[in-house]
Amino acid sequence: MKRPSPAAKAKELLRQCDITSAPVPVDSIAKYLGVEIRYARLDDELSGMIFVKDGRPIIGVNALHHPNRQRFTIAHELGHYMLHRELITNSVHVDKQFKVLMRDSNAGTGTQRVEVEANQFAAALLMPEPLVLKAIADHTFDIDDENPLGELAKQFKVSRQTMEYRVRNLG
Repeated sequence: MKRPSPAAKAKELLRQCDITSAPVPVDSIAKYLGVEIRYARLDDELSGMIFVKDGRPIIGVNALHHPNRQRFTIAHELGHYMLHRELITNSVHVDKQFKVLMRDSNAGTGTQRVEVEANQFAAALLMPEPLVLKAIADHTFDIDDENPLGELAKQFKVSRQTMEYRVRNLG
């Protein structure tokens, strides 16, 4: 049996949470899933991580990063939770050492399958296709004017670069 795509999993989660407008409340989604979010000062290259402690999934987020980056990190780590749970829950827990999936430079380059899938999930969760297409239809785009893209990014509380990437991928 074929696994659902990251976008399909994100779409189903949005449906379950009855989310129909932007910005998507990723913190509420995490709470719905029983995932705790903790903010901490981390090295700049580390955006976040997910691990299981005492049976409870916890997402660690870099408190020093921009709020839009934090939202993407949470969505990315929720992607790991929804798509790759076996990688974080089937580890051997010895002396409080937990298997951790980190959002680091590997995630940004998209070279590892699980990181690519988590990024796809995050994009679909934060910028659901129907909401983005509707928002695009409501704007006039000029190749020399970055304003509409910036307005979309603000509406969805993501970076302009993230929104540009999503719009291009949606065609």
